[in-house]
Amino acid sequence: MKRKIEQHLINWKNNINRKPMVLYGNKQVGKTYSALKFGEEHYKNTVYFNADNNFELYKIFKKERTIDRIISRLEIISNETISEEDTLIIFDNLNDNDIVSGIKLFGRNKNNYHIILITSLKENLKSFKGEELQYRMMSSLDFEEYLMATNNEQLIEFIKSSFKNNEPMPFHSVALEYFENYLITGGMPEAVDLSLRDKNSLLLNSVYNKILDSYKKEISYQNNLIDITRSIEVIDSIPFQLQKANKKFQYGLIKTGGRSKEYEESINFLYNNGFVYRSNKISEVKVPLSSVKDKDNFKLYLNDTGLLYSQLFLNKIKFLSNDNIKNIILENEIAIALINAGFPLYYYQSEGKAEVTFVIQTRIGKIIPIELANKNLSKAKALRLFMNKFNIKEAIRITNDNFSIKNGIRYVPVYALSCLKDLL
Repeated sequence: MKRKIEQHLINWKNNINRKPMVLYGNKQVGKTYSALKFGEEHYKNTVYFNADNNFELYKIFKKERTIDRIISRLEIISNETISEEDTLIIFDNLNDNDIVSGIKLFGRNKNNYHIILITSLKENLKSFKGEELQYRMMSSLDFEEYLMATNNEQLIEFIKSSFKNNEPMPFHSVALEYFENYLITGGMPEAVDLSLRDKNSLLLNSVYNKILDSYKKEISYQNNLIDITRSIEVIDSIPFQLQKANKKFQYGLIKTGGRSKEYEESINFLYNNGFVYRSNKISEVKVPLSSVKDKDNFKLYLNDTGLLYSQLFLNKIKFLSNDNIKNIILENEIAIALINAGFPLYYYQSEGKAEVTFVIQTRIGKIIPIELANKNLSKAKALRLFMNKFNIKEAIRITNDNFSIKNGIRYVPVYALSCLKDLL
């Protein structure tokens, strides 16, 4: 399965200033597979170490202080020859600071060894940080990668061209159909692969149950047993939170009498490690948007629509026939697309409860409201009210219709969400 990360890894390999790379992202997004595939295609050999509870590996990096000694010991325990330039060294499931400290020698001193470190907990980056390392995030498949997996790369070019030129896309209905399937499947590689081979939705649910179990295992790394339980409660509550008319996260929906003080640490852990995405409320517009965000009012989204689809106990007929349910999944996917494009998430809500689903700020400070097209007239009016109030000249409405521009509002089809990164 072709992934965008492949080109980043090629660029890293060819960079004369290359340092060991930390490849991070949630469990099951394909980090290990992509690194091993890269090694197979671009090196004479690949040496793989699983660092999870690997005491031998720990001893090497705790004791040895030179690159030559470290390589010599790694060759012994792997029974492999490690050559500069020709060997890719992979350390998977890395959570130990002593091992990372030893690997930093390779980024500090002149050598030509190629090393990839893989970790799932983003919070590890705080202790791993240093100029001796490079970093690359990897997420689940976006829609463009899904189209690659279905051998529709030409369709990607049509979508990109139409987005760039604001012109109707000639294969609009075809792209919509593929996008609906993508929303149901989600972007986890195992789920996508299964959906292309077998249409049994029960099997797909089993994949997401396994992914959810792997998340719960990662969550258990927290020191406080109570926070582990609360983190799982937060994840389990999100599908119900998003079904409300007002999608603001409410602690009382987790349990009767639930309070922010109880769940703050758990939510921060989930957000900091990419299990959930948080969108903070703003009631005014000011650059930077972070200066006017309301920390106490926010929405939470899951990091994959397939996981949300599974947690909502949907089937394809219910999904396609229920506009409210479809909009919940779509809104979650917009959040994922914006995060992948590098935008922090904000939503606007006035005192009169008029709401704009997302508001982003580009690198040059331009504010762009983004609304999911809704048959609800009050929602449609909210975007225009927002533009008039804050003198905003450009806006985007995500729609099932084709590309167009009307009265300063740019209509972008749902299947073109991956193109939003070009706004940055």
